[in-house]
Amino acid sequence: MGGEAGMGGLQFDPEVSRKTEAMYTTSDMVEQRRIVRVALALRPGDRVLDVGVGPGLLAAEMAEEVGPTGRICGIDISDSMLAIARTRAGAGPGIELEAASVMRIPHPAESFDVVVSTQVFEYVDDVAGALDEVHRVLRPAGRVVLLDTDWASVVWRSSDDARMARVLTAFEDHLADPHLPRTLADGLAKSGFMLTHQQVVPLLNTGYDNRTYSAGLIDIVSGFVPGHGGVTADEARAWAADLRSLGAGYFFSLNRYLVVASAL
Repeated sequence: MGGEAGMGGLQFDPEVSRKTEAMYTTSDMVEQRRIVRVALALRPGDRVLDVGVGPGLLAAEMAEEVGPTGRICGIDISDSMLAIARTRAGAGPGIELEAASVMRIPHPAESFDVVVSTQVFEYVDDVAGALDEVHRVLRPAGRVVLLDTDWASVVWRSSDDARMARVLTAFEDHLADPHLPRTLADGLAKSGFMLTHQQVVPLLNTGYDNRTYSAGLIDIVSGFVPGHGGVTADEARAWAADLRSLGAGYFFSLNRYLVVASAL
């Protein structure tokens, strides 16, 4: 979940933002950011825009890679996320942060060498318009790196599979498109990009451990689903308690999809 989220129904208020930051400091997300940075292939002096900068962890890592001659700009629609990102940005190299949406990026045309956005476009109602806006702010041959989740790929053990199915279906309500990766390459091509790389980025948590991504996700899901898809608050609490009780038998797997494209 990127910081641009909120468009699809999940509000990144201070509590959710803090929980999201905790999830993004787990080893799962450290490895995900490493994979994203490899795909970014940043060089000293690069000008980079992070769309949905969230808690600013990736932005801080990118700032080290582009160095003092580079530029890192982050935008987000969540004031709570930006507040967290500002505390992180103030402790390291200069990072420019601004409240803004991908639908109206507050920068001139051809301002950036690279645009990156992780787990954000799945929350966007108008993906075509967002990709057009990204294309506008990229220099010719500039790169865009996007990472999004197909929520049909989730495999999550439960002692009640029917309840798990109801909860996961209800949780899809927080997204504009829970299956965006299936159409993202086509959307990029229609917005004037040439696809250069695609890969799957899997998450796997076995054995319950509260220091994993999926353990943090349990709170996010159980807080969101009551009132969606007929799921009650009692049912959501029972679902969460069941998962935490599985101990060594706990199992969670999810696929994210990374795409890299070049602006024509």
